[in-house]
Amino acid sequence: MTRQLHLNLFLMSRGHHEGAWRHPGANPKALTDLDLYVDAARIAEAAKFDAVFLADSLVGPENGQVISSGMLEPLVLLTALALKTERIGLIGTASTTYSQAYTLARQFASLDHISKGRAGWNIVTSWAPRAGANYGRSEDVEHGDRYRIAEEFVAAVDALWRSFPASAILDDAAAGQFLDAAQIRPVDFNGSHIRTRGPLNVPSSPQGRPLYVQAGQSEAGRAFAAKRAEAIFTAHGSRESAQAFYADIKGQAQQWGRRPEDIVILPGISAAIGSTTYEAQQVWEELDSLTSIEVGLGRLSARFGGHDFSGVALDRKLTRDDFPDPNLVEASRSRVIGYVDTSLREGLSLRQLLKRLAGARGHLAVAGTPEQVADTIEDWFRSGAADGFNVMPPVINQQFELFTSEVVPILRKRGLFRHEYESHTLRGHFGLEELAPAQAGAQPAAAALAASELVQA
Repeated sequence: MTRQLHLNLFLMSRGHHEGAWRHPGANPKALTDLDLYVDAARIAEAAKFDAVFLADSLVGPENGQVISSGMLEPLVLLTALALKTERIGLIGTASTTYSQAYTLARQFASLDHISKGRAGWNIVTSWAPRAGANYGRSEDVEHGDRYRIAEEFVAAVDALWRSFPASAILDDAAAGQFLDAAQIRPVDFNGSHIRTRGPLNVPSSPQGRPLYVQAGQSEAGRAFAAKRAEAIFTAHGSRESAQAFYADIKGQAQQWGRRPEDIVILPGISAAIGSTTYEAQQVWEELDSLTSIEVGLGRLSARFGGHDFSGVALDRKLTRDDFPDPNLVEASRSRVIGYVDTSLREGLSLRQLLKRLAGARGHLAVAGTPEQVADTIEDWFRSGAADGFNVMPPVINQQFELFTSEVVPILRKRGLFRHEYESHTLRGHFGLEELAPAQAGAQPAAAALAASELVQA
């Protein structure tokens, strides 16, 4: 079978640019209105996208900072979207640092049942400063500890998902037997950070378990992704950087005995589309005029763990001394290393950096005609930089409708993207192998082995 491109909609309320909420082409519905999200999800499903992807934040706005995204909890929202769509996948973000393994396992298994096999879990360790205080912790969890917790957390959730095989449900009204209780076993998972007895009270779901998605780019994040992830959302501003990441992840995966095709790598792309290159560039200019320096500084500060950039001159070239040491940042370390490297390599001023981050936030940003955008996508796809893209429209619905109505048909004409869905599950959309059914009675040993492997990783 010819290799096919994969496309997700990274759904962020009225669009990914900081100024999108004010743009006349944005969907004017309230950010708490379900229909705002249903409208975009149905556009994506009509275009046969693989999935809708939702990010999350565990902190609220502070000091009057504008917040134009993340106002609804992802799993609740995706459950509602499951009832309003039929085929598109549903990927939600949930933290391993501030969640309970048993609760999260129940929630995602339930979503997979409700959606008939379309659920995916974006596994994050939560980088937002001050998130710990919202969960009763006196301080935030350090970067290295977050991944050690994540490794155990995923092993525990995986064991829980295997603890109650769907085959244990007999539902035999005539014989008066609902369950084959012998198939259901506790997991007795006892790690250094995570403990859960099990079994889960939701049977294994249509996909066996929800799809594992991951977005970390640090050394620890890459190692974790290579071992566990089935889809990876990543940020790269250049094809060369994306190619290096792609080769690294696929190579590390093989060291774990996995096939390269078992992992789908999806960089983010934010495309401003116009009938000419100039018209497309004007989309970015218009959006930039709708945001403010204060908003940009607030978001940049959050990325650097709360560092204050207000004393840095806006219009001189940035130096390394203008940034805190990125290796000491306990937030999204890989992302801030990229911000520093890009600023120094391209000689950006703080104003230029804020402008750059207002839209794509370190992901690939393009401006061009539909043909030019399609050329970029095909180039990355064919050159070993991507298996597809997380599409991050700067304005929803205007720019997203242009992407689906103008760019997608070009990709289809080139034989790169599907005309119709060929599967009913998210795993099937991504061309991944179906999982073997959970084996009754195997959970305690499997859980112990998983915990041992992960702590050593």
